[in-house]
Amino acid sequence: MMECRFDPVLVFASRLAVVVCLAHGEPVCFSDLKRRTGLADGNLHVQAGRLAAAGLIESWKDDRPGRRRRTWFRITDRGRRELRRLVTRLELGLEQGPPPTSPAPSRRRDDDARVW
Repeated sequence: MMECRFDPVLVFASRLAVVVCLAHGEPVCFSDLKRRTGLADGNLHVQAGRLAAAGLIESWKDDRPGRRRRTWFRITDRGRRELRRLVTRLELGLEQGPPPTSPAPSRRRDDDARVW
């Protein structure tokens, strides 16, 4: 039977959106990632920081003489592996169906306990 626990860093909706947008492997700048995910500046900054701290993405700033610096993001090899692991677990869960449940304990007929 498949284990149903998932990486808490990756499965948070905002962070998962960021990783999925980076899954193709090409660098994406902050403004494009913000547009693709629909996240506000501050939220994207915080969530990207958490993903980077977990080693799932990397970020850097470019130097453009006379122009504003841009922040870029890219998924790491570890991030790609973790995303694939998550997708595989979800697919297996769909294929296997719900886990078996234990039958509810039956009440003995001679049990005179009462619920008030």
